[in-house]
Amino acid sequence: MIMPRPLRKPPLRIARKISRAPSPTFAYLVPWGSVMLASLLPGWLLIAMKPWLPPLGFLTLLAWRQLRPGLLPVWSGFLLGLFDDLFSGQPFGSAMMLWSVAMLSLDIIEAHFPWRNFLIEWAVASAIIMIYVPLTGLIANAAIRNGAPAAGWVVLLAPQLLVAVAIYPVVGRIVSRLDRFRLTRFRVFS
Repeated sequence: MIMPRPLRKPPLRIARKISRAPSPTFAYLVPWGSVMLASLLPGWLLIAMKPWLPPLGFLTLLAWRQLRPGLLPVWSGFLLGLFDDLFSGQPFGSAMMLWSVAMLSLDIIEAHFPWRNFLIEWAVASAIIMIYVPLTGLIANAAIRNGAPAAGWVVLLAPQLLVAVAIYPVVGRIVSRLDRFRLTRFRVFS
């Protein structure tokens, strides 16, 4: 007579993965919260007379939009720009308008060029940054000088522009780590 083999318990590493799943609320709150935190960071790090620090909130928004195109909707540029306007010191409405235009332009670029690599994404982000930073300077100077911008405002923005373009791959790397973190599996109780 043949005796059946006793059932073995599955290995512990397999049993742990069965009852784990990513949290949907956590997965959607991390991108919004990271852009908001990045909008607050330049004011915490350094208070300067000249713009040296790049617009970290805008760079984070670009990185999230390029990494996960469908995660942040197009209208999120308006709300996140509103939050940035409250804390950046720019005239109210400038980031709302410019971030919305940037999100729309990224949506159009993605529709025309669905396949991209790192260099193309960095070139697209650099082009958007090179348009965004001078426009913010122009809007801020127009608000301060009543329509007549100062003569040397472009020279003042050159360091911020160069740092923003150079630091974008680092911001993209941080966003990719945050993306991996937001999909962390938590224990599910049923």
